[in-house]
Amino acid sequence: MAEQEYDPKSILLTGGAGFIGSNTLCHLVLKYPDVQIVCLDKLNYCANTRNFEEIVDCPNYTFIKGDITSADLVNHVMKQYKIDTVMHFAAETHVDNSFGQSLAFTQSNVLGTHCLLEAAKACGSQIRRFIHVSTDEVYGHGSETGERSTVDDKLAPTNPYAASKAAAEFMVKSYATSFNMPTIITRGNNVYGPKQYPEKLIPKFISLLNNKMPCPLHGDGTNRRSFLYVQDVAEAFDCILKRGKVGAVYNIGSDYELQNKVVLDRLLELFGLTDDKDKYVRYVRDRAFNDFRYHIDTSSLVKLGWEQKVGFAEGLKMTKDWYLSRSEYWGDLSSALRAHPTTDPSISILGEEKQLTVPSSEKQVHTAEAVSMLRDAKRRKKST
Repeated sequence: MAEQEYDPKSILLTGGAGFIGSNTLCHLVLKYPDVQIVCLDKLNYCANTRNFEEIVDCPNYTFIKGDITSADLVNHVMKQYKIDTVMHFAAETHVDNSFGQSLAFTQSNVLGTHCLLEAAKACGSQIRRFIHVSTDEVYGHGSETGERSTVDDKLAPTNPYAASKAAAEFMVKSYATSFNMPTIITRGNNVYGPKQYPEKLIPKFISLLNNKMPCPLHGDGTNRRSFLYVQDVAEAFDCILKRGKVGAVYNIGSDYELQNKVVLDRLLELFGLTDDKDKYVRYVRDRAFNDFRYHIDTSSLVKLGWEQKVGFAEGLKMTKDWYLSRSEYWGDLSSALRAHPTTDPSISILGEEKQLTVPSSEKQVHTAEAVSMLRDAKRRKKST
């Protein structure tokens, strides 16, 4: 007899204006109309409110602009919306940036996770699931002949981004042990597809090739990555949400492992540029340290009933078509398309003061409004 699936009532999904978060957010909002889903996102440089415009009028969806490091705000949201499930996607994720701005990664990834855990702890038994989204990079450098990393392997991060995610994992595990927090941790391979900010390899190369510009390959381009189409990832999180076991760790991975230079070759084929290949390949200095591969075992996720459905060739074509049909989606990408982009807060996405337009909805709650509501509630409580 199959075990009964978990039935959430009110989900707080952080980072829902980002890439994986928004695809998962839209998937869940549309599939489960009876589940209230609250998106909390501070709208940093790689976020885009257009990523969730398809659900903005759904009655089971609410957007809140705010930072997960704001303890008052996070506490207010969890109590106000009677959150019983946290799906924590919000994070600084670009490895290149972490070499030069590592403190921002600690702030968002470690302190932000800690704030969420504290707020969840304060809610007591109200919280029935806390799903923490981590990365395969916490396993560290994988060799060419090494075995697949399993969820029981030790963590050995080699860059500041991976270290911040490993630190956040240890914080999550400590709350599970000390406070019986019902946690689940996921570690995922590289993800590609629609809505990804073009600082990452595949959308960056698509954007450059579309403008007949050369693509930068780190080092000699032989580093391997496993690629998973984002809709498969959204379905993996759906599966983990409904069938995942409290206390478990799940690898979300792909069998499509390719050298970075082979990915570029595939894109050159899609663009019909193979005859001029040398014109579009530019080798640049490597990262301070560049893990060779992340080779992970996904058997525990497969046992839950998940399977990878989208092949790499199919997914790559769909991704290319999506970006080419939305040339103005991100605005000015001059910073992101550099070989080693930076996220200087003074640099705008749009070329002017950093400002993103939020789709109109009566259900929006902004940070200042939410905190003001919380303070008013505290004052009323003291006066009674």
